Amino acid sequence: MINPEQYPILIVIVPFLSAFFLSITGCFKRSLCRPIALLALFGAAAAAVGSLHRVITTGIIHYRLGGWPPPFGIEYVIDHLNGLVLVVITLVALLAAIFSGKSVERELPGKEPLFYALFLLLVVGLLGMTITGDAFNLYVLLEISSLTAYALIAIGQDRAIHASFNYLIIGTIGASFYLLGVGHLYIMTGSLNMADLASILPQLYGSKAILTAFLLILIGVWTKMAFFPLHTWLPNSYTYAPTATSCLVAPLMTKVAVYIMIRMMFSVFTPAYVFHHLAMAPVVIWMAIAAIVGGSLLALSQRDFKKMLTYLIVAEVGYMVGGIWLANRLGITGAILHIVNDAFMTLCLFLAAGTIIHRTGGHHFDNLKGLFHQMPLTMTAFTIGALSMIGVPPTAGFFSKWYLILGSIQAGRYEFVAALLFSSLVNAVLFFRLLEISYFEKPPHQENTAHGPVSMVAEAPLTMLVPLLVSAITLIVLGIYSGELVTKIIQFAVPAGI
Repeated sequence: MINPEQYPILIVIVPFLSAFFLSITGCFKRSLCRPIALLALFGAAAAAVGSLHRVITTGIIHYRLGGWPPPFGIEYVIDHLNGLVLVVITLVALLAAIFSGKSVERELPGKEPLFYALFLLLVVGLLGMTITGDAFNLYVLLEISSLTAYALIAIGQDRAIHASFNYLIIGTIGASFYLLGVGHLYIMTGSLNMADLASILPQLYGSKAILTAFLLILIGVWTKMAFFPLHTWLPNSYTYAPTATSCLVAPLMTKVAVYIMIRMMFSVFTPAYVFHHLAMAPVVIWMAIAAIVGGSLLALSQRDFKKMLTYLIVAEVGYMVGGIWLANRLGITGAILHIVNDAFMTLCLFLAAGTIIHRTGGHHFDNLKGLFHQMPLTMTAFTIGALSMIGVPPTAGFFSKWYLILGSIQAGRYEFVAALLFSSLVNAVLFFRLLEISYFEKPPHQENTAHGPVSMVAEAPLTMLVPLLVSAITLIVLGIYSGELVTKIIQFAVPAGI
């Protein structure tokens, strides 16, 4: 029986050691790579769920690595906010790994050990960034996740290596900004522990160095989350990456970066400094509006449905950043809820895109013709993901958007309400156009007889279809139980006094 007190370290160490073991085992027997990855992710997910349950029942968890007390030692801290994010990361990664089998066999033959080792290391980086209570340790794990993401994208075909190189350059610049900001904090405070920093910084609120540190960290994190106009690395990276890679990085990378922004704002610099001393919320909200409108319009101009989805991610980042900077309880609740909802919405849509690519060999709008008749279950799941992205109840997307709209009205930011409604309208236009193509238009190869067109049902393999359907059902379940999610978890993640 595993001691629940060891869950925090198991969340990170199980996939980390499994990646090492998988790399060795894969040299002799490639068929074991995916089962090892699945077992590791299942173990990490079980530990994450157990940790969140402990937080809900007993309070915040503090885990000291090596027994060294903070601020000198590295400490893992799990509270309601990152406990929820840890569960999201592990569940999304598990579903993506289940889905990946057939696509990796087809797109990356012979590279299974490399792919699954990188896959697990990327998850380790995301989990480590989320759980750590040390600002520099966060940077180390940020680089682990980034380097593995670059490699996972680069092993694709055609333009993948060029997209990965662009991502590497811009990502390195973003990481450098973050590291410079942390360096300023260390020079001024002599500490890297987040809780210790939060206790020291109020005495230094007037310091230009602290302002510089905050702005450097913010710009670095914004670059990593592809916040408009720092988004230029994202569309090609996610579009030309291997299918299995896209299904992991698209739902998680930007959402974890948004979490890091929240953690640095609330747990290090504190809301008093960010919202009252600096008073830069109006500027950031206008930037979020630009992200929502810009991402939506760029998505509207696409004829490649995978690239269209990447631009919608840019718009969704604007939702979450804007919600946080509304600086009220409703807006922050909506933003945190949207981290969860958008992770599963994006997963559902990219899994659907992956199954379509697996069957048709492409991701152009023309590849969707007639798919409702040929792949009814896939397109039903795609429709649920689309309705959630639009914001139609009872899907999850409606409820987080509702909180964001209420928060915007409470803050008097009606321009942000307009941007949210505009984005939902654009999403409706985009997805109903895709559904129209897939339902009413005939594929070019479709056979006709005297009795009309012949449509052959040809669904994706079960290993691809099951995680897709699970992600679609999750969107409905999250929508129905969003009230309990807010009252039992998210309300405790919103800082007191907001």
